[in-house]
Amino acid sequence: MSESGAILVLSGPSGAGKSSLIKKIEESIGVFYFSISTTTRPMREGEVEGVHYHFVTKEAFQKDIEEENFLEYALVHGNYYGTSIKPVKEALKEGKIVIFDIDVQGHDAVQNRLGDITTSVFITTPSLKELKRRLSARGTDSQEVIDGRIQMATREVQRISEYDYLIINDDLDVAAAQLVAISHAARLKMPSMKISEFIHEWEANG
Repeated sequence: MSESGAILVLSGPSGAGKSSLIKKIEESIGVFYFSISTTTRPMREGEVEGVHYHFVTKEAFQKDIEEENFLEYALVHGNYYGTSIKPVKEALKEGKIVIFDIDVQGHDAVQNRLGDITTSVFITTPSLKELKRRLSARGTDSQEVIDGRIQMATREVQRISEYDYLIINDDLDVAAAQLVAISHAARLKMPSMKISEFIHEWEANG
């Protein structure tokens, strides 16, 4: 039986180590597609089409809005940003696991449209204190930005129960092993339509 596509949603505070985890499991989860946003903003120096974003015109983006091709989208400082469902459907058809690194609102949007084949994981630090330490140690953000990230994290943590799994990223190797196991289980999740088909066939061969 060929591997079926599946969706793996990863959420969690900035500083929880989602990017490091994704890098660590790449070799172990089979073929996957990492969902990237589509935007109408101009490409910046050093950015690559299809790696950082899918860059499109405002007209193309608005046409896709009309055709309901976005899981979610927003207008930010005059430019559109959104998650296009087209490359996601393409990847699923090819049997790939589709990985989303999105916030809790994005998780809602994916669940509403593709909940049948979605497995969700909330990734966080062992404590708020540890999150503060990691954000400060990165040395990339101002205190104001760090405070904003911490505020958002305390709100997001309240919604952990909406996710299928919780990974506490204390030890990267342990967390990576857990995520690999979850990604394999995600491929086994069967949409309701397939379950109905199976029951029908099972009974027909009685």
